[in-house]
Amino acid sequence: MAAAASNLPGPARHDSQGIPMHSPGRRLTTATNPHKDIHPVPDKSHIGPDIEAYKAAHSDTVGPHSDAWWAQQARENLTWIKDFSIVRTGGFPSAEELKEDNPNPPSTLPITWFPDGSLNACYNCVDRHAFKNPDLTAIIYEADEPGEHQYITYGMLLNEVCRVANVLKDMGVGKGDTVTIYLPMTWQAAAAFLACARIGAIHSAVFAGFSAESLRDRILDCGSTVLITADEGRRGGRSVATKVIADQALKECGDANPVKHVLVLSRTGSKTVASQHFTPGRDVWWHEAVANVPSYCPPEAMNSEDGLFILYTSGSTGKPKGILHTTGGYLLGALLTVKYVFDVHPGDKFACMADVGWITGHTYIIYGPLSLGTTTTFFESTPVYPSPSRYWETVSKHGLTQFYSSPTAVRLLRKLGHQHVQDHDLSSLRVLGSVGEPINPEAWNWFNEHVGKGECAIVDTFWQTETGSIIVTPLPGAIETKPGSATVPFFGIETEIVDSMTGKALDGDNIEGVLCIKKPWPSIARTIWGDHKRFIDTYLRPYPGYYFTGDGAGRDEHGYIWIKGRVDDVINVSGHRMSTAEVESALLLHNGVAETAVIGTADEMTGQAVNAFVTMKPEFSYNPTTEQALVKELVLQVRKIIGPFAAPKRIFIVADLPKTRSGKIIRRILRKIVAGEGDQLGDLSTVAEPEVVEVIKKKVADSMSA
Repeated sequence: MAAAASNLPGPARHDSQGIPMHSPGRRLTTATNPHKDIHPVPDKSHIGPDIEAYKAAHSDTVGPHSDAWWAQQARENLTWIKDFSIVRTGGFPSAEELKEDNPNPPSTLPITWFPDGSLNACYNCVDRHAFKNPDLTAIIYEADEPGEHQYITYGMLLNEVCRVANVLKDMGVGKGDTVTIYLPMTWQAAAAFLACARIGAIHSAVFAGFSAESLRDRILDCGSTVLITADEGRRGGRSVATKVIADQALKECGDANPVKHVLVLSRTGSKTVASQHFTPGRDVWWHEAVANVPSYCPPEAMNSEDGLFILYTSGSTGKPKGILHTTGGYLLGALLTVKYVFDVHPGDKFACMADVGWITGHTYIIYGPLSLGTTTTFFESTPVYPSPSRYWETVSKHGLTQFYSSPTAVRLLRKLGHQHVQDHDLSSLRVLGSVGEPINPEAWNWFNEHVGKGECAIVDTFWQTETGSIIVTPLPGAIETKPGSATVPFFGIETEIVDSMTGKALDGDNIEGVLCIKKPWPSIARTIWGDHKRFIDTYLRPYPGYYFTGDGAGRDEHGYIWIKGRVDDVINVSGHRMSTAEVESALLLHNGVAETAVIGTADEMTGQAVNAFVTMKPEFSYNPTTEQALVKELVLQVRKIIGPFAAPKRIFIVADLPKTRSGKIIRRILRKIVAGEGDQLGDLSTVAEPEVVEVIKKKVADSMSA
């Protein structure tokens, strides 16, 4: 499969001045854009087109002929059971349509893509590749313990998917039903996802680190009659009591429990689970069930707009939002972003180091790579088990070509030292990716120098659960990069920087506002399960006529987009607007700082004040006596790098920060603690180490009372 669209030119080189300069205006601050010079495209990248080709191709995807482009991509890259004649309908409602007192529903057609076409996501991800080359490796399963890896071929995957699909059918699951999946990072999770897609069931994956309460809420909200789980999980050398947690969740469902069957994968062969946590008549062992059903299950023809999966996102208030993605548009978005953003070619070995319980795992471990017929990676362990070399040992052992991880993981490994990288052969790598939050320049440069050896393209990607796939990103071979910038919109994405007060799009460059999207794209979520009004209110009502990402953003003198974090992470101190990422980058320049999280809080004098939480590197020595001097030193550093207006009002030196199990810092928790709302923290099910929250609450309380 070709890596470049047919209307893109072949390989072409260009110099570091390939991006046109615009007339100067107000420049972004040094901390926001600390590297004036853009990084040239590495020679190792091989998509080929330069910035001008990108512009021409992008205009085809958003202009008057864009439907033809999307139709071509859908037909060339996906296998359809029934071809489509309509490419898309609908748009984002106007202010008039969104009026609360509007007696008529919005006249805007519902958002659809290829609505009269039918296909099957599982067939596109498995069958067509298995029939062509059954011995091609579909999945590299890198188990928690080094040396226990497995290679799963497309033929093996098809067999397992069909058997699981037949088991689900025997349990009464049919088209449109929901199935909750609560599995650790084993390759069988892919079989579970795809088995649901094969028979037309909607899967609802719940990250296997979530609590019983969180699992309960998600099961009840989507009404699953079947739960797929495991006896235990393995991570970082430790066992996780997956089945025990699942049992507790089902117990807490009470009389409302919709689950009639539980399919249990034997991951560790736990005798305790088998003897004490197995309910006959409800629970069935995976290996026993698949041995007693036919080895082939015909794929169900699904309308392009039929639901594929629900994925829940947590908020600071209210119940989690069940984001619904549909079949055709989502699958096309996943496929095209893997193809272009990561420069995937036949024979590549793609590695996304996320968990399948998150949207990154859905799109860039399962649906994106497998729909392309490439090899994907399931990484069950942690970056530091049994040593901080684990990632690089994995890359070297399997010859991985693309490596997609989080800024948090990069910062952690940077903190532990490049000596853990240097003795491993990383020459197979071509593209390094970052996802989850803006990556600070120091981490970007470390990633580039020590992992990529200055030869790999680095793609700093921006997207969300709701967008389904990447929407702002560099393209290897075409887009020169700046550390910390997500750079340009992906194909089909029309971004606008909108004034947060007026709701008007801001023209030109060197501007800041909120990031919005003008028109729907194929992989956009269609609704919140059971609550479409909440979907409208959250994403479409704030800025009528646009999709609102919830993030602040800037556009620099090259037209590059800089993501500044959630809008509530943009701080306004006495009229000076700055992003939390800006202050965090300034703090990270201190040689002892490992990680930072900056928040804004209300202040009587300045409107808002900067508060920073900082962790120090293990080798950096300080004690309670010298801590205040260290705080003053950090404040002076921010004043020097950004300006006096950015000086933090308080800096809390802490041992660790509250993070999700995927490594993302949960800043809303810090905001509430500093605001004195430590007893109203909302949903804490995503916190990896809950005890960290209590330690921080005490630290803040002691500081405030001092």
